[in-house]
Amino acid sequence: MLKPQDIVILLKIFSMITLPKNKAGELLSQNQLAVLLCMSVSEVNAGIKRLVVSGLLAPVLREHLKHDRVIFLPVKAACEECLISAVKYFFPVRLGEPTRGIATSYAAPILEKYIVQGNSPVPVWPYYEGDKRGIALEPLYRSVPLSLARYPDQLFYELLVLVDAIRSGRARERNLAIKLLKEKLTDE
Repeated sequence: MLKPQDIVILLKIFSMITLPKNKAGELLSQNQLAVLLCMSVSEVNAGIKRLVVSGLLAPVLREHLKHDRVIFLPVKAACEECLISAVKYFFPVRLGEPTRGIATSYAAPILEKYIVQGNSPVPVWPYYEGDKRGIALEPLYRSVPLSLARYPDQLFYELLVLVDAIRSGRARERNLAIKLLKEKLTDE
């Protein structure tokens, strides 16, 4: 059974495969993923195993300078179906108290240009150095805000935000997030 951090790992791998090919081979190691996601290597290893068993990642043999190496790449159709249809049921949103944090869901830059915001507090991932005040929306995994603060990655942030909009949004927000997520997943 998948865990929330598995979805975070999957989205980070998606963001990394858009890098130039010579860098992608280096960055797809489990050690590097663990550092970039502020997780332990054992969490990343277990997450990748669960993603492979679930059919969301597939092992691919890559020729390397000195030896062949197996890396794991997303199965796009399965990932799209899971992110759009299943994540909101398996990992429902929990809203918390007013706090400072990083804008997510419809309040993030990728969606805020399409959605008129009222006077109600916007959803934020709690983070003490965040630039927005709003209502706490628990991220998929606790290390997400720290990971984004330490290792900024615009595509990774946008993918997480779109998944949050699917998990938490009303019909219009969800439909827009689904459309944008499909575009992001097929852009590479």
